[in-house]
Amino acid sequence: MENSDDEKDGVFGNCMPKELSISLTNGTKFVDEVLRGPSDRCLENFRMDKHAFYKLCDILQGKGLLRHTNRIKIEEQLAIFLFIIGHNLRTRAVQELFRYSGETISRHFNNVLNAIMAISLDFFQPPGSDIPPEILEDPRFYPYFKDCVGAVDRIHIPVMVGIDEQGPFRNKNGQLSQNVLVACSFDLRFHYVLAGWEGSASDLRVLNSALTRRNKLQVPEGKYYLVDSKYANMPGFIAPYNGVLCHLNEFVGGYPPRDSRELFNQRHLLLRNVTDRIFGALKARFPILMSAPPYPLQTQVKLVVAACALHNYIRREKPDDWIFKMHEHDNTLQMEESLPPLEVEPPIMQVESPALDIAFDTEQLEFSSQLRDSIA
Repeated sequence: MENSDDEKDGVFGNCMPKELSISLTNGTKFVDEVLRGPSDRCLENFRMDKHAFYKLCDILQGKGLLRHTNRIKIEEQLAIFLFIIGHNLRTRAVQELFRYSGETISRHFNNVLNAIMAISLDFFQPPGSDIPPEILEDPRFYPYFKDCVGAVDRIHIPVMVGIDEQGPFRNKNGQLSQNVLVACSFDLRFHYVLAGWEGSASDLRVLNSALTRRNKLQVPEGKYYLVDSKYANMPGFIAPYNGVLCHLNEFVGGYPPRDSRELFNQRHLLLRNVTDRIFGALKARFPILMSAPPYPLQTQVKLVVAACALHNYIRREKPDDWIFKMHEHDNTLQMEESLPPLEVEPPIMQVESPALDIAFDTEQLEFSSQLRDSIA
């Protein structure tokens, strides 16, 4: 890692946890105190409970990806990495807590990041053939969406690049970002993540890359993901009807959906809400993703993938921690129903169909259109 971040003081993003205000002898003592304390303290500091933390250390050591050094055990190396990405801290702040040089902090940060990247594919599981319980057990969605395996969407992650590289990374809002595509399940797990595309890249272009690269997004035969109107309705991806009104509440202003397309869009949106919740959980656990960290671009891209892999790992080991509990339930519908009825129905938004840059023949596109109509 470049050491430019070692020369900048302070914190950006979240506030430091209270432990940072306590003068400690060194990082070893701090890590030992956290790991000897209650599991919630480990979650607060290292973003996972003690069981998941120790198990991850064992995995990384067992695969030969990390090893103890004369000064720093694997537990402390992992703690340094998780502390940085879990509290959005610069190296100087972590130096003061762990009592190591900036070079030592940066070296172990990169070692752990590369180790997690080396096993990241183990934490991304493609969808299976079973009907997701979130659909099977809800009469609003079953049997209509029985072949749906999840949702695909993108998120723009702030990025820091040199002046000469900023043009392509400037998104439509004028901010520097990387366009990250994800596919996720309804139980808040990532199936697939593609990071590193410039913020100006179109969503369909990124999806095309995900479908054609060597490590590609795979959609099981006969199944599909839900996508929003940024994408086209096409094989393996079902989009909402363009130009059709959609409300989360079935009876806005006392009126039910006027036709099958409005009802389809509503149920489609309720299911697709999972992407907002999984992004919320990811950023709450790893707030480093909410602002551009001063690392080389390749490191910033790796951080996104590693964070998603760790999210999946923690979801597997501790699916009911407080961060997941905050985001696992869909409160959107309840929130809509608590509002007073609308007296005026909003106008229908006319949205142009996105241009396809993925090669499908007319018959395939027609079949996708018929599939959506049959669900509606």
